Amino acid sequence: MDRAAVEKILNDRVRPRLAADGGGVELLDIRDDNTVVVKLTGACGCCPFSLMTLKAGVEAELKREFPEIKEVIAG
Repeated sequence: MDRAAVEKILNDRVRPRLAADGGGVELLDIRDDNTVVVKLTGACGCCPFSLMTLKAGVEAELKREFPEIKEVIAG
């Protein structure tokens, strides 16, 4: 799993859905323990449902493609 592969999934599957609601996601880091660190931006950054978006949306989609991901966290 490399940064380019994760960015591709974010671009193809995650960002279009978030953009529909005025939000976005920025990939900050992929740690050695396979923790992915992201920042929710736009409307998603201050939404009361941002944790749900992070876990049920971003994390679930990335884990479908990369089962080795430990978790996705906000940075």
